[in-house]
Amino acid sequence: MPGSTTDTSERPAVDAAIVEAVDGAVIDADEQEIEPSPARPKLIGTGSDAVRERQRAVRLYFFLPLLFLTAALMGGLRLASPDNAFVFVAPALICLVFGAVLMVLFVRGGLISIEDWFSDDLATVHNIANGVLLASVFAATVQVFNSVVPEAGLPFWVVAFCFAWTLWNNLFADLGNRKLLRSMIALFSFAFVAKYLILAGLTAPPTEGGWLRSVFEDPARQAVTWALDLPRYSAGTGYIQFFTLGFYFLGLYLLPRSADHV
Repeated sequence: MPGSTTDTSERPAVDAAIVEAVDGAVIDADEQEIEPSPARPKLIGTGSDAVRERQRAVRLYFFLPLLFLTAALMGGLRLASPDNAFVFVAPALICLVFGAVLMVLFVRGGLISIEDWFSDDLATVHNIANGVLLASVFAATVQVFNSVVPEAGLPFWVVAFCFAWTLWNNLFADLGNRKLLRSMIALFSFAFVAKYLILAGLTAPPTEGGWLRSVFEDPARQAVTWALDLPRYSAGTGYIQFFTLGFYFLGLYLLPRSADHV
């Protein structure tokens, strides 16, 4: 405006150059030159993380289901005596009940965390794959009970009662996953010895290793055979069921608590 003057002496003078940072580079406003910033350190282990993730997926969704399904198949196999023909024995209804109770104990004891296996945050394919794995665990559990529980007669009821009593007590006991596994290993081992060493020795002919039966004389031996009422299997059945138990407990040892930790 006329008659007005602009006083520039009150404005602060800018002596320093304006410096701006753009995408990690330093820009000098006076010289308009870009000075490269120090190199950023490279991420180490990106490739190894991908390899570990692939190995985790192979172990979780291929190896473990294959191991449990193998145990489930072998748990029903028997070798008939005397021709060693393969016989597949379907599990009794009580074995399904025992398998369901043991799965509940696995969840209660912390061996399996259901909320980490099934979640809305996971993809549908991921939830289905986790369901297939846990279904294979249940199938193997049922067949392991089928493996060690006698098929018929008085031994069936005795062994089934022992399993029922132990599982019922464990439902109300404060057991961690390690204590639960030790308890189950001891119980299954005892049932295996009772069925495939003691009972098999009582019912098998002396020529097939029935050393316990040979100590009885004929009427006592016939009475024991009638009371036991067990089908006769060859000695190879015990070997098959031994590896069945080994595969099953190896799978439980390798089974993670959740799908995110392997």
